[in-house]
Amino acid sequence: QLQLVESGGDLVQPGGSLRLSCAASGFTLDDYAIGWFRQAPGKDREGVSCISSSGGSTKYADSVKGRFTISRDNAKNTVYLQMNSLKPEDTADYFCAVESLGKQCGSFGYSLIGFDVWGQGTEVTVSS
Repeated sequence: QLQLVESGGDLVQPGGSLRLSCAASGFTLDDYAIGWFRQAPGKDREGVSCISSSGGSTKYADSVKGRFTISRDNAKNTVYLQMNSLKPEDTADYFCAVESLGKQCGSFGYSLIGFDVWGQGTEVTVSS
């Protein structure tokens, strides 16, 4: 079965850094584009970043450009989200998901329905 497990969330101070991991099992990661999403309490889930199946292209939400970097290590079957210069506004539960249609993050930023096989999330809190 296809599964994703997020890890790496923590409590950090503003300006700090975290690296989130999205580990896949039951499928070969390089067959799929993988997106990172986040959901703050009481708010809708939003796209953060996405990486194509090959890793050749990436997308970012405007709010995280220049601060976050998505990458993948297919040998480890894992996608990462390096989060630098963290702000309190980044506080949320972070999820990864498989793009179910296409491999180029084509649906990222337009709809969540293009992504499937969601992980359970990892909590990131940015506070002094």
